[in-house]
Amino acid sequence: MTTTVPPQPGSKVDYVVTGATGLVGNNVVRLLVRRGLSVRAVVRSAGRSLDGLHMQVATAALSDDHALERAVDGASVVVHAAAMVHCGWRHFDDMHAANVEGARRVARAARRAGARLVHVSSVDAIGLTRDGSPADEETPPGGMPECPYVVTKREAERAVLAEVEHGLDAVIVNPVYMIGPWDWKPSSGRMLLEVGAGKGLFAPPGANDFVDVRDVVAGILAAAERGISGRRYILGGHALSYLDAWRIFARAAGRMQPLGVAPRAAVRVAGWVGDLASLFVSHELPVNSAAATMSMLPHNFSSARAIAELGYSFRPFETTVADAWGWFVDHGYARAAGHRTVPVR
Repeated sequence: MTTTVPPQPGSKVDYVVTGATGLVGNNVVRLLVRRGLSVRAVVRSAGRSLDGLHMQVATAALSDDHALERAVDGASVVVHAAAMVHCGWRHFDDMHAANVEGARRVARAARRAGARLVHVSSVDAIGLTRDGSPADEETPPGGMPECPYVVTKREAERAVLAEVEHGLDAVIVNPVYMIGPWDWKPSSGRMLLEVGAGKGLFAPPGANDFVDVRDVVAGILAAAERGISGRRYILGGHALSYLDAWRIFARAAGRMQPLGVAPRAAVRVAGWVGDLASLFVSHELPVNSAAATMSMLPHNFSSARAIAELGYSFRPFETTVADAWGWFVDHGYARAAGHRTVPVR
């Protein structure tokens, strides 16, 4: 069962995981528990996503140095999966505080605790190639909109590497677009839910790499065990156009297939309209020019390094989508074909 306790000074634990209520963090703690390892989850507040798990839960904000140092005390490995995710132009200060300063504090706390750190970044911290070929860990920044998420994920890596220079043992993993179960918020699974609700008539004109979050989590633990300190590892997947991915989504949900690809001009206009409409509301709409630009890019990356050095692999995407859709249905986020998608109560 889940036990909410303050870490005891000097008590040992195999893994400490930040962001344990998110898609990546929740799958990390579940795999660790299944493997019989001792786990301490670090969260802002405990919720049902951790119910029934045999582990400790420590409450700490990423802005609280003292709480973070207590949370990671005694850890062999720290997996830093907490981050603020938003594709748009707003919230730079909040993202910088969470993504950059939060990573800096966690990395410093891990160094002082003598723990190895696995920093969960994103391929958005890496640039795209000019010719559209898959980028790798050495591809320089560029080719993406310089929105707060891209900028802060890149700066977060620099903050971690600065601690490596001071003696921290750390590796960085860069996952691609993840789909899978235990997406409580939900996060990237919203795309699947939208298509499953019958709203995916015209797909964006770009492409992305799609992967099962459970394969990413296996890669994270492999990086903790075998990754070279100071090194990046892209945890990639299946290179698909959004149209091909949405067709798989629609089949899994029992929905009508997308009619085609939205014209680029229409996507740009939709992004501008979203920017304008966002001026009149308290939050930035999910359709905005940053998100629109992202949706038109060839967002493809190579996992050759992770495959060679970590033994990384990933399952068929149809299996991933079927499992993710089934989880959403079972947990009340969606209904099977013939019914509209509904939020969990």
